[in-house]
Amino acid sequence: MLSRSFFISTSVLVWWRKRSFICCMRTLERLLKLRSISLVFSNRSSLRGGSRQSSAKIPEVPGAGTGVPTGCSAAMASSEEEPRRGSPCPADTGTEPSSTADTAQLDTAEDFEVLEEEDEEEEEEEDLSELPPLEDVGRPPALPREDAQPLEQGGGEAADDPQEWLDVLGSGLLKKKTLVPGQGVDTRPRKGQDVTVRLKATLEDGSVVEENPALTFTLGDCDVLQALDLCVQLLEMGETALIVSDAKYCYGSQGRSPDIPPDAALTLEVELLAAQDAPDLELLSGKEKIELANRKRERGNFFYQQADYVLAINSYDIALKVIGSSSKVDFSPDEEAELLDVKVKCLNNLAASQLKLDHYEAALKSCNLVLEHQPGNIKALFRKGKVLAQQGEYREAIPILKAALKLEPSNKTIHAELSKLVKKHADQKNVETEMYRKMLGNPSAIGTPGKCKDKLPWSIPWKWLFGATAIALGGVALSVVIAARN
Repeated sequence: MLSRSFFISTSVLVWWRKRSFICCMRTLERLLKLRSISLVFSNRSSLRGGSRQSSAKIPEVPGAGTGVPTGCSAAMASSEEEPRRGSPCPADTGTEPSSTADTAQLDTAEDFEVLEEEDEEEEEEEDLSELPPLEDVGRPPALPREDAQPLEQGGGEAADDPQEWLDVLGSGLLKKKTLVPGQGVDTRPRKGQDVTVRLKATLEDGSVVEENPALTFTLGDCDVLQALDLCVQLLEMGETALIVSDAKYCYGSQGRSPDIPPDAALTLEVELLAAQDAPDLELLSGKEKIELANRKRERGNFFYQQADYVLAINSYDIALKVIGSSSKVDFSPDEEAELLDVKVKCLNNLAASQLKLDHYEAALKSCNLVLEHQPGNIKALFRKGKVLAQQGEYREAIPILKAALKLEPSNKTIHAELSKLVKKHADQKNVETEMYRKMLGNPSAIGTPGKCKDKLPWSIPWKWLFGATAIALGGVALSVVIAARN
């Protein structure tokens, strides 16, 4: 024990001496480096002084790499010291030396690396306490000019007066210009209010594609073009504005047949006529509630056809909110049935949109809500089967698709989906059977899953038999040895 502790203490002592020696050598090396830097700096100062005295005798030849004095070579190597020291270099005369001459000077200057170390040490010793915070660093004054370029490069009237155009989204794709000022910022409409506007929409060639003297919609519900829905929130009462919008916020890549081609930008002339609070959902009659819910649902169908599934889900949710709101008015049985029909349609379309976005849990919930009201709804059964199949639940998905096929035997889409699921389920069972065989130590056995399931409880692998035999023989031998010793 003592020898071990002595060995450990000796090792620690040796390591400590070695570490101290390394630290001493590093300190000595730094002192020598600082000394060499100071000597080089003094030599350069003397060289610069000599160059100033002889500058009247040596003619300056702009652009000649061989006529540069020795002091200017050092000044060109250190670009930070050049404007402060004011050395008479050819670079200050307005003409720059050739790039090959600069490269040759950097490669052949023996003291260039030493000057870099000197600059690094000076930068480390600078006081950083007066620096601005990170948010203010790197904001060149040229940024506002770059931001103004999209406005100047805009088409038509946008390029005439960039000061009057407002970039609504900051991307240059949606801009607004006031033609007739309104009654003040306090008169701007709020989200959820019903607004009435005068609208005139034209293409880039000036052809009018839509004109409505009194268009009414709910602000913020995406009942109209996105460009109109976003910009009307910035209008004052009585204001007339010009809106230039990219196709992304109008009719997109599909356009509107036959008057609006795909990817067409629109110019909208809008005047805000009125704004009032939306009606109370509890006071709506059955007919008014059905009309409002259908209008929201149809808007969701429009977004679904445009492949904008997020906005489609938003419209379907608004329609379901209208249907599910409490009411202080009594509805007739026919109105109740019609409201239920609209609700089922919204839930089915909502599930389809959620399925497009791979929101499987939400789509499954929407399908289950439909099946609670209509257990035999074919669309809900089909979409529920697809959702379960996407989640890998083939065993649960197949009976649901079979039930949908039983209700509509001629549906080819259900036939194709069911055949695909049956094949996937068979492949999954084969994979599981192979995995069970490997787990039980009999990977070479070949047979159907049913036969394998029947033989598994009675078949014993040969490895287990060999191990049991070895253990039994070992026990017998051990008992014989013990008996012999006794």
